[in-house]
Amino acid sequence: MTSSNSDFWKTLGIYLFGKAKKLSLAFKKAPTMKELMMVYYAEAKSASLSGRKVAWITSGGPVEPLIAMDVIPVYPENHGAMIGASKMGGGLCEKAEAMGYSNDLCSYARSDIACATVNGGPIGGLPRPDMLVCCNNICGTVLKWYEIQARYFNVPLFILDTPFCHTGYSEEAARYVRAQIDEYITFIEDACHKKYNFDKLTEAGLLSFEAQKLWQAVLDTAASRPAPLSAFDAFYHLALIVTLRGTKEAVSYYQNLLAVMKDRVARGEGVVPGEKYRLLWDNIPIWHRTRWLSNKFASHNACLVADTYTSAWCGVTKYIDENRFMDSMAEAYTRIYLNIGVDEMAKMVLDMIDKYDVDGFVLHSNRSCKPYSFGQLDIQRIVEAERGIPCLMIESDMTDERSFAEGQISTRIDAFMEIIKERKKETR
Repeated sequence: MTSSNSDFWKTLGIYLFGKAKKLSLAFKKAPTMKELMMVYYAEAKSASLSGRKVAWITSGGPVEPLIAMDVIPVYPENHGAMIGASKMGGGLCEKAEAMGYSNDLCSYARSDIACATVNGGPIGGLPRPDMLVCCNNICGTVLKWYEIQARYFNVPLFILDTPFCHTGYSEEAARYVRAQIDEYITFIEDACHKKYNFDKLTEAGLLSFEAQKLWQAVLDTAASRPAPLSAFDAFYHLALIVTLRGTKEAVSYYQNLLAVMKDRVARGEGVVPGEKYRLLWDNIPIWHRTRWLSNKFASHNACLVADTYTSAWCGVTKYIDENRFMDSMAEAYTRIYLNIGVDEMAKMVLDMIDKYDVDGFVLHSNRSCKPYSFGQLDIQRIVEAERGIPCLMIESDMTDERSFAEGQISTRIDAFMEIIKERKKETR
């Protein structure tokens, strides 16, 4: 289950569909994704030598308070995506199942729990944590997952509890979450054995806000025809907004990426040659089949121009107030996409359908991610009723490749695209 670091960089650079290298050449004297991630993981793996702390944190957790204290945040979910992309998920999930964990559990959790015991996966395991930070705004599974890892590594765990926002963000919820942010600061002080640096928090918050705005601007370029990037490109370039938001490196990277995309738009260069059909993707990518899916849709001259997953890291910028960052941070992290009601999710999907002018909606019914998948049938019905576009539901798993039925999915995509093509003919 282990492999060399060179295998990891090969996986990281080309696991989507081989376009990262080509795209990086457009940057002028700017670090590539590979270079930035290499430095990031090297620093994390050598943190004990440099006297820095490492915190494992959920992808939806507030990372800026860690960055302000020079703590290196590490994301087991990101690692799960890399495990899936390197097609090591099935083996690690099998090991977790042999340890007694149900195959109905999240494959990110199963692969991470198994990986920790053998230093497995594409980078030989994650660096040992000094602390764990868990925010339940993405799911409930992370609570037990992080409790397991806290016991295994014998390190402190902080849990940030965000109430579900069915219809809005109440004053009671605001007070409740905001009070926990203060507790979070105290937790970091205790773990780092030093007083908190609030000036650095302001700086990290502003950089995070700027990076998220730039990332949204990058995604917005796909509203052009033809689209200069697809959702599969976005899955790759998302890495920095997760791992390094709150840093100058992320801001610089997305400034350069935005310039590349604007140049493509100006030249009329689309990522899918001969783009005719535009699609929207819902849910976490099928990491072990992103290249296959990209090629499959492209064979029909279809481009997945947007997705709900990569948009989740910038959809909350509307709640951020630079003058009251800690208060607004509490609201932003509570009101992320997976912590809101189905009606509000459906409204966001409808807005994306209009914004990107899509012809069809592809939903990944993800066996691992229940919060993302449970409301999909309701959202599909709303989309069909409100916009009248064809919808396709694909059943699979984000990391565990054992759940992917290529023949069945290929046939369903072909049939789905034929429906879209016929509808386009009728509207001409």
